[in-house]
Amino acid sequence: MSDLPDELRGLPLHDLHAELGGKMVPFAGYEMPVQYSPGVMKEHLHTRAAAGLFDVSHMGQVILRGADAETLALGLEGLIPAAVLGLAEGRQRYGLLTNDEGGILDDLMFANRGDHLFVVVNAACKAADIAHMRAALPGIDVVEVTDRCLLALQGPGAEAVLARLAPEVAAMRFMDVATVVLEGAECWISRSGYTGEDGYEISVPNDAAEALARRLLADEAVLPIGLGARDSLRLEAGLCLYGHDIDTTTTPVEAALHWSIQKARRTGGARAGGFPGAERVLAELEGGASRLRVGLRPGGRAPMREGVALFQGDEALGRITSGAFAPSLQIPISMGYVPRALATPGTVIEAELRGKRAPVTVDSLPFLPANFKR
Repeated sequence: MSDLPDELRGLPLHDLHAELGGKMVPFAGYEMPVQYSPGVMKEHLHTRAAAGLFDVSHMGQVILRGADAETLALGLEGLIPAAVLGLAEGRQRYGLLTNDEGGILDDLMFANRGDHLFVVVNAACKAADIAHMRAALPGIDVVEVTDRCLLALQGPGAEAVLARLAPEVAAMRFMDVATVVLEGAECWISRSGYTGEDGYEISVPNDAAEALARRLLADEAVLPIGLGARDSLRLEAGLCLYGHDIDTTTTPVEAALHWSIQKARRTGGARAGGFPGAERVLAELEGGASRLRVGLRPGGRAPMREGVALFQGDEALGRITSGAFAPSLQIPISMGYVPRALATPGTVIEAELRGKRAPVTVDSLPFLPANFKR
């Protein structure tokens, strides 16, 4: 019997995870596999070397439909700093929902699928995100997709694996989206992911998901991958985890996510501002933020995890927001926020763990270069 809380929701592929030996844990209101029998280290390294299959069906899948494409794009631009208008059909972009103070309500992906926008949001935020969009977007239909699973096939072998089922996916570039038939099912595919590797995210009808997952896992290049390796992979890639590295108290500029704000939305741009918190965010884009998210390399072999306090002498600087041992690099790595003056790579500060101080070196992000197919 499971000792997990009764209110946890199960994934549509729960039985398959159990069959595969997945160790189930609570995450964002769901019962999810944290690892399988190979363990986090082997799953992580296998994804970097070949291909890993992740079940991310807990994520929120949302369709936005409006009277016309321009109305729809400008509506979403009223909630996020990214440029939606002008995003070509069949392309996807990263965005941030902001609040009136410029803090981040959630990070998301949005894709132009012709007659609608397809948005993927974080599981823990999806109810609030959908309510927020419905309240703020009158005249736009905001529909949660509940009859589809979301699978991520990641790693340098992902293209070859998926192309064996649908050769046309090999021509897709990073952040392309397409509708592709896989194992007889209509799938919505993007060439993207959250590991720093090449790969695809696949929205597949619930009733076809198990057959597709089994077909992918039958390929000798593919292993099932749990939440543990997903976390260490995204940390090596310098990617944020909502609720940890970013939240309502962090702005896009502080979080070093300024690259997600296109020129059109910045001061002097064709559609500058117009999103919640624009005054602060635009000011920080021009003049800089007082603190910045940075990479951190602790000395020694022990990882310094979320919550560890950072200091320079007697001055408290902030806290580590994510930390783990990096299997690909064989060293501990962390991320956290430090004052802008201390954000230069090579700067040495201190972390306090169990009452003892230890040196930590500021590093650039990502820790490991991305392998996207541009």
